[in-house]
Amino acid sequence: MAGYLSETDFVMVEEGFSTRDLLEELTLGASQATTDKVSAFFLADLGAVVRKHFYFLKCLPRVRPFYAVKCNSSPGVLKVLAELGLGFSCANKAEMELVQHIGVPTSKIIYANPCKQIAQIKYAAKHGVQLLSFDNEMELAKVVKSHPSAKMVLCIATDDSHSLSHLSFKFGASLKSCRHLLENAKRNHMEVVGVSFHIGSGCPDPQAYAQSIADARLVFEMGAELGHRMHILDLGGGFPEVEGAKVRFEEIASVINSALDLYFPEGCGIDILAKLGRYYVTSAFTLAVSIIAKKEVLLDQPGREEETGSAPRTIVYHLGEGVYGIFNSVLFDNTCPTPVLPKSSPQHAEVLGPGMEPKSQQRQHGSLTS
Repeated sequence: MAGYLSETDFVMVEEGFSTRDLLEELTLGASQATTDKVSAFFLADLGAVVRKHFYFLKCLPRVRPFYAVKCNSSPGVLKVLAELGLGFSCANKAEMELVQHIGVPTSKIIYANPCKQIAQIKYAAKHGVQLLSFDNEMELAKVVKSHPSAKMVLCIATDDSHSLSHLSFKFGASLKSCRHLLENAKRNHMEVVGVSFHIGSGCPDPQAYAQSIADARLVFEMGAELGHRMHILDLGGGFPEVEGAKVRFEEIASVINSALDLYFPEGCGIDILAKLGRYYVTSAFTLAVSIIAKKEVLLDQPGREEETGSAPRTIVYHLGEGVYGIFNSVLFDNTCPTPVLPKSSPQHAEVLGPGMEPKSQQRQHGSLTS
């Protein structure tokens, strides 16, 4: 063990004692509290994070996982993943500082944002973060000036037309532009050491990974012709994070393994990475939130409350959190959280939402290992 975790980072529970059981205790205590400071909180099953990690290694044994810090920067999560030996993909200075603060060496940090502030590039240079991404000439020029010793990873565009989030609209160089960018890097004495891509979140087509791996092979060949010693292939993320996804993780892993065997066979000297976020944390987090109000409304017109005799009616519940806070994934990720009422007592006004994924700014009440 590397020593990232301490006993204050988690709560050990007896075998058979579930996350739901612990939530029942916590919400019951909150409902009986005399203070007015009871608020929503997340409970993290860190054991679930560990299980997802070993399952990933089983399905993709040649791939070295990096964790996307922007997905969920809860200290308990970061320390567990650091203990498991993961690297960390950081999008800004704050995230680099965060993982360095818990003791992660710079050799395990990628500054993976292809759109970086000059001040933050200088921070990476000063603190020894060497691996940086780029996808255009202007970004390369900033790094040439502010971090000339950096090792660059060229981010290429993908076919993410079937994905829920279309990252190639914003990031990624086309195959046609890659040779020019590699030549530009060579002229400026910048070493390009690898290729990365990201097919976007929620992609139902595993073949998108195979095509992107094939495209990466072409870029590797371009780089070799120009004298770049390329040895990193970054598969990005977008892997299914929960059961019941349109495409199972095992299906995607099978396609990736076949494509790697074809284009980057074992023993070729290529370090294969993936940047995962939701895969690790979505199913590990459960939200407890208060119902603060309710009203009876017409079933077919929820905004109206007039009496209409025997017209069907329903109950609308109002929560203490909304879509501009903890539930922002409803707006940005098209998620539909499933509410579960605590079984201990119907009058306790809390709703448990399994599978809620907190963003970096949301708070985590506690951690649980099993």
